[in-house]
Amino acid sequence: MMEQERLSAMMEDGIALRRHIAGEMAPLVFRCVDLCEAALSGGGKLFFCGNGGSAADAQHLATELLVRLRSRVERPSWPAIALTLDPAALTAGGNDYGFDEVFARPLSALGRKGDVLFGITTSGRSTNVIKALQVARGMGVGTIGFLGGDGGAAASLCDVPLIVPSVETARVQEAHITLGHAILELLEDRLITK
Repeated sequence: MMEQERLSAMMEDGIALRRHIAGEMAPLVFRCVDLCEAALSGGGKLFFCGNGGSAADAQHLATELLVRLRSRVERPSWPAIALTLDPAALTAGGNDYGFDEVFARPLSALGRKGDVLFGITTSGRSTNVIKALQVARGMGVGTIGFLGGDGGAAASLCDVPLIVPSVETARVQEAHITLGHAILELLEDRLITK
C-alpha cells in the first residue's frame, strides 16, 4: 500500500470510530457525564488510571479538570487524581505488592463512596486496571472503562464500559482521548450553568 493510501486509511478508521461514538455510544457517554456530575456535585473526586499511553491519557484528563479544559471557560478547579502521577508510590507499590496492585492500593486509601474511577486499557485486559476497578466496585466508587477490542475482563467491572470497537492500539487511544474530551466538555457545560 502506498503511503498516501495508508494515511487515508488511518484517517478514515479514526473518522469511522468517531461516528460510532457520536451515534451508538452516545447514551453511554451521557451516562458517564451523569456519574461524573453526581460525583463532583456531591463533593467527590474523579480518579484515572492506565498504562503507557493510557497513563498519559489519565494524566491529561485529570489535568483538564484540575486546571482548565477550555481557555474561554473560567471555572473553579475540580478534584481529579491520576493514579499514575507519583513515581515513588508506583515503584514502592510495585516493589512491595507487585505491579498488579499499583493503582488499587492508592485508590483504596484515597477513594470514597460516590467518587468515580476511569480505568483506561486499550485491550481491556490490563491486570492493574482490572484490580483497581474491582477495588472501586467494593468501595462504592463508580467505574467507567475506556476500553478497546471486545472490552476484555474490564468490561464487566464497569458501570459504564465505553468499548472502542477496534484492536488497533493507536486508533483506540485516539478514540479514548476524544471520548475523554467530549465527556469533560459536556460535564463542564453542566456544572458551570448550575
